[in-house]
Amino acid sequence: MQNNSSPKPTIEYWHVWTDQDGISHQSRCQIADFMQKGIAPDTSPQWLSNLKQSGATIIFTVLPVGWVGNWHENPKPQWVIPLSGRWFVETMDGQRVEMGEGEISFGEDQGTKTDAQGHKGHLSGTVGDAPAVLIIVQLEETPTIEQSCRFR
Repeated sequence: MQNNSSPKPTIEYWHVWTDQDGISHQSRCQIADFMQKGIAPDTSPQWLSNLKQSGATIIFTVLPVGWVGNWHENPKPQWVIPLSGRWFVETMDGQRVEMGEGEISFGEDQGTKTDAQGHKGHLSGTVGDAPAVLIIVQLEETPTIEQSCRFR
């Protein structure tokens, strides 16, 4: 097996989460819990971070050019990763984050409360003149509240 002496990596992601008052927010977070080992027996070592989760559903979706959804909560805690194109997420606190291919978001804004403007959860849509192709990995687990950057 090869010896890989590269520095320990980090992966950045956006976390959409709900505070104790039912307001959604986005925080920039990092996954840094990597260990160097083979992914299977007798394979060369690589950097692995195993975020153990219960059952998951994988969804591919294509958001058309100009698509903007209604304000909504994520249906389940879910990873969203753009494969091509660009999209945005705007949370109830007014923060808008635009993401392109390979940028990661973890949506966990369940439990929000409708605000004075009628907003609940987040708003999302496409950016630019190309559809946004996304892969979504939905998790079968209870969302956390008042916990930003839950994955490290």
